Amino acid sequence: MKNTTQIDTLVSGGIIVTMDHNRRVIHDGAIAISGGQIVAVGDRHELHSSYEALNHIDANGRTVIPGLINGHAHIPMTLFRGLADDEDLDDWLEHTIFPAEAMNVDEAFVRCGTRLGLAELIRGGVTTVCDMYYYENAVAEEMVVAGLRGVLGQVLIDFPAPDCVDYNAAMDTLHRFVERWHGHPLITPSIAPHAPYTVGDDHLIAAHRFAIEHNCPLIIHLAETQHEVLESIRLKGHRPVEHLARLGVLSEAMVAAHVVWADDHELELLAQHGVGVVHNPQSNMKLASGVARLPQMLSRNISVGLGTDGSASNNDLSLWEEIDTAAKLHKLITLDPKVVSAQEAFELATIHGARALHLDHMIGSLEVGKRADIVVIQMDPIDQIPLRSIYSALVYATKANDVCDLMVDGRVLLRDRQLTTLDEDLIREEGLVLRRQIIERLQPSV
Repeated sequence: MKNTTQIDTLVSGGIIVTMDHNRRVIHDGAIAISGGQIVAVGDRHELHSSYEALNHIDANGRTVIPGLINGHAHIPMTLFRGLADDEDLDDWLEHTIFPAEAMNVDEAFVRCGTRLGLAELIRGGVTTVCDMYYYENAVAEEMVVAGLRGVLGQVLIDFPAPDCVDYNAAMDTLHRFVERWHGHPLITPSIAPHAPYTVGDDHLIAAHRFAIEHNCPLIIHLAETQHEVLESIRLKGHRPVEHLARLGVLSEAMVAAHVVWADDHELELLAQHGVGVVHNPQSNMKLASGVARLPQMLSRNISVGLGTDGSASNNDLSLWEEIDTAAKLHKLITLDPKVVSAQEAFELATIHGARALHLDHMIGSLEVGKRADIVVIQMDPIDQIPLRSIYSALVYATKANDVCDLMVDGRVLLRDRQLTTLDEDLIREEGLVLRRQIIERLQPSV
């Protein structure tokens, strides 16, 4: 009798899209998981004969992929979904979002909005999200309960914020936040200076120093609009990326969201300093901010991921829509159908997204030694038949509701389309109650 190794879970059958260095696609494959880690990936028959599992997930007739990575979001802002549409970014921020936050955002708001967003993210196949908002300690606590992985940035901004009256209070909060969550298996605490136009130079330099000293990421909005670029030139004498380079704050610790208006020299600076970039195509389209120069970024080997931004500006957290949009938008802009292939688009949401967050040693592909962040996709609905190219099907046809099962660190968070760690009915009820309160408070001004 052949000896077998005891493991926690065996995901078997179906097509395994590994996203490893060789981009292996294994038909009728399997994944062995123990202690939250992938211990084997290969042929189903071989793994069945080598491992004895306590739990089984049958993926026969389905596709198994690495968990998707949402590289930029403001999860609690699900409660502001549809609050203000069809506006320029500056008007949207100054006249609606900042006032709405001043009136409504407290810890209860953040917890409710986070739970609502986490349910949507899990249902959509996202296993890791990079978030920046206020009361980020509460976001972290809710994420741990839900079981999702997060790179979470406590916002730093140069005017009174919902959770901090001034800069000094914000730094005190940040110190406590990073100290509490440092080394946590799911949470990577981060500092998040909002943007160069809302955080002064001295504070940007201090934020960079903090990130280096505490070995944590620095998350920032950067070069999002043409107006931002023109104001940066007028006030600072340089474009936004150039200005940060002159301040000495560009580094591998930085995760820069949007980067729509970067010229060739600025792209070279980002590549040179190892900055991770997160492309948010749908939010940038909706706010008419412009189109990031994704092909040029990829040609320079800049690590680029995909993000949804917040539900107030998108208006959902579906990374599948971002993948599809990223592939099609750049074909349109360049008038070249070969630009950003289906495989390249899928890489943005998996292994390249992991690199943008500087987490590719842990996640982004299905490989031995990486964490078991795994998603199972149903591939037999009417709109998926026939299946010819797996990347084509994943990028151009798959939707969030095709996600069947999801696990993070080997823990199942979604099984047969049912959330296992969150009470969906209660989340929906709480969200509707708070949403009505928000509308009532804003009624005189919207």
